Amino acid sequence: MGSEADASVADPALRDLPWSDVWGQDAAVHTLQSAAAHPANMTHAWLITGPPGSGRSNLAYAFAAALIADPGDEAAMRQVLARTHPDLTSLRTEQVIIRIDEARRLVERAYFAPSIGRHRVIVVEDADRMAERTSNVLLKALEEPPEHTVWVLCAPSEADLLPTIRSRVRTLRLNEPEVADVARLIVERTGAAPDVAEQSARLAQRHIGMAQRLATDADPRTRRDQTLRAVLQVRSVTDAVETAGHIVQAATDDAKALTVERDEAERAQLRRTLGVAEGAALPPAVRSQLTALEDEQKRRATRSLRDGIDRVLTDLQSMYRDVLMLQFGRDEALINRELEPHLRQVAEAWSPDRTLVVVDRIAETRRNLEQNVAPTLALESMLVTVASGRTP
Repeated sequence: MGSEADASVADPALRDLPWSDVWGQDAAVHTLQSAAAHPANMTHAWLITGPPGSGRSNLAYAFAAALIADPGDEAAMRQVLARTHPDLTSLRTEQVIIRIDEARRLVERAYFAPSIGRHRVIVVEDADRMAERTSNVLLKALEEPPEHTVWVLCAPSEADLLPTIRSRVRTLRLNEPEVADVARLIVERTGAAPDVAEQSARLAQRHIGMAQRLATDADPRTRRDQTLRAVLQVRSVTDAVETAGHIVQAATDDAKALTVERDEAERAQLRRTLGVAEGAALPPAVRSQLTALEDEQKRRATRSLRDGIDRVLTDLQSMYRDVLMLQFGRDEALINRELEPHLRQVAEAWSPDRTLVVVDRIAETRRNLEQNVAPTLALESMLVTVASGRTP
């Protein structure tokens, strides 16, 4: 197992607040602890990068707590970690992109002095979801923040942000844990059987949150397996169209399962706040507020659907990566070991060049979906490439 992950689990100092939810990132923790404790090591704009599931957000909020709360003030630290402290402003968009008006509100908050804490901290969890025009809103605030304001941006990589943003921040790159380390963490957190935890960590490609979901719910594991097997059976344009439809429907159902309870709770809470009994007609004067909430929920559902489809495409990339590994005579680190006989058949039937065409097409499809291309059409086009080995 990786030494860093071992140390982060075993070292009591790293389990203390506010770092207790940070796992496997010793070097990053020590850097931020030093920055929070010693002003000479401090930078007022940070970018935390790492693959999905590496703990970017947990680390960002732990850093925010260390900056805002006085040492030893656990109540204030817990308030920051709960995202409720008045000196913390956070943004995690539940839409496809961060809107420019959201960025402007962040900049306005950045110029407020801390109310009760040592610093005001602005955390942007999805900085990679800013369009160029939106990013430009942040530039001056990042370059010349007030003395006690600290920006913490999170993104998968530096390349996901504009060069003008990157030049104004200090980047902290997170490491990627080993499958065995993630599996052990899942066993400790959930009590899952070791073999299920190992499979889940491997199939999730070390994404801790996804691994935990796979380990604790058999349905996502089953859907993933069925989807990959269906794609392996695509032989024609008709197959491509049918399979694309199934993928979108499965992603839609999965997104609804994740959001329906939350949506209902939000609507009920709004009714209570407005003093409207459940089942009673909404007065015209407050109907617009419910409409605004429902519009927000629809935008959130769109993002959830696209994130679900992106997860499917990530799984497909892992599958054809395994095919390439087999074509080059390497079978010791397959992600989708359960499909090995089928993957060997593809590896023998295809040339490596054809596999690379498919891998590149999947990556292009992921980029297209980020630009709001219709999911069904994008998947159909990608699966035609799978069937033919040629880009349409």
